[in-house]
Amino acid sequence: MTPPTPLAGLKVIEFTHMVMGPTVGHILAGLGADVVRVEPLGGDQTRRLLGSGAGYYPMYNRGKRSICLDLKSDDGLAVARDLIAGADVLVENFRPGALDRLGLGYEAMAASNPGLIYCSEKGFLPGPYEQRTALDEVAQMMGGLAYMTGPPGRPLRAGASVIDVTGGMFGVIGILSALHQRGATGRGQKVVASLFETTAYLVGQHMAQFAVTGKPAAPMPARVSAWAIYDVFETKDEPLFIGVVTDALWEKFCALFGLDALWADESLRKNNSRVLARDRILPVIRSIVAGMTRAEVVAKLDGTGMPFAPIGKPEELFDDPHLASGGLEPVTLDDGRQTTLPTIPLELAGGRPGAPQILAKAGEHSRAVLAGLGYDADRIAALIASGAVEESR
Repeated sequence: MTPPTPLAGLKVIEFTHMVMGPTVGHILAGLGADVVRVEPLGGDQTRRLLGSGAGYYPMYNRGKRSICLDLKSDDGLAVARDLIAGADVLVENFRPGALDRLGLGYEAMAASNPGLIYCSEKGFLPGPYEQRTALDEVAQMMGGLAYMTGPPGRPLRAGASVIDVTGGMFGVIGILSALHQRGATGRGQKVVASLFETTAYLVGQHMAQFAVTGKPAAPMPARVSAWAIYDVFETKDEPLFIGVVTDALWEKFCALFGLDALWADESLRKNNSRVLARDRILPVIRSIVAGMTRAEVVAKLDGTGMPFAPIGKPEELFDDPHLASGGLEPVTLDDGRQTTLPTIPLELAGGRPGAPQILAKAGEHSRAVLAGLGYDADRIAALIASGAVEESR
C-alpha cells in the first residue's frame, strides 16, 4: 500500500536545532510535506553530538532536504527571505528574538507572505519566564515531571526527551489548526508552543488530583496506586509489569494463577478493598510469579485481555515483531549505513505513513533548493563561491 501523504504540496522552511523544532518538521515531512532545513555553514552542530545526543539528528531529521546558509551575510539572508516568501510554514526554535534580529521575524515575513504559518517552539509562553533559556530537562525540573518520576527527594528526568517531542507535537497541532483557518481566511498566523507549558499540561493530572483530594500527589515510585496489582514483578529470569485494573480482571487473574484462597475472600472482590489490602495480596502474588520464567508468565497472560508488559529496552525494538508490521521505516544515514527507525505513530485511511527515508548530508540540496527558487546557474555558482551558500562535499 502506498503510504498516505495528506500534507503533500505543503512547503515548510525549518530554522531549527536539537530536538523540539526538528520534531515539528519531522512529523510534517512524515505526512508528506516538502521540508527544507536551513543549516549553518558546516551543518547543524546537532549532527555531531555524542552520547545521548547521538540519535537526535537521525531520529528527527529524516526525509528533509538540506541547504546551508550564512545568515550573517546579506546574500544568505536574501536567500532565506526568498525561501520564506514561497513557504506555507516556517518552523524555528532558537532563543527568543534570534530570528527577529536577523529581520526574519513573523511581522517582517508576514508582510511579504500573508499566508505564512510561523511556528515558534520556545521554552515558555508569554509571562515572567518568557526570556529564560529552557531545555527539556529544565522544563521537567520546573514543571514537576522530574519530581513525579524520581523517588522522594531524588528528582529524575524521564528517560527520553518527552517534553521536546510533545512540545513539537503541540506545535504541529497548532500548525494544522492554523492551516485549517487559513483555508477560510486566506491569512496565516503565528503559532507558539513551549516546553514549560507542555510539562504543566502533562502533570495536570496530578494537579487535578490535588484539587480533588486536597492531598499532594506523591512521586510515582512512592505513590498509592489506584489498583492493588499494578507493579513490576520479578520472575526467575526477567521482570515484567502486570496490571489488574477491573474487578472482572481480578476474577480472571485469580483463575489463571490458581489464587483460589484470594478469590474466595469476598472482601477482596472490589477494587478499592484490594487497594487497602495490598500488603496482604502482593507478597502472595510476588511469590507465585517469582517461581516462573517470564516466558511462562507471558504465555499465561497473552490473549486474556490482561494488561502486561515485558520490560523492554530501546535496542530490542529493532526486532520487535509488532513494530515490524509497519512501525519502523528504512532509513539511510548520512554515512550510507542502513537502519530502521520509528515512523509517525498513526494510521490514516488504513495506511501507515512510513516510507524509506534518507538523512540528508549538510547542504546536500543547496543547488536544487536554489534552482527551485528560480535562480539561474550563474547566480547559484556565485552564491556558493561567495560562501553565502554551502553545498555538501
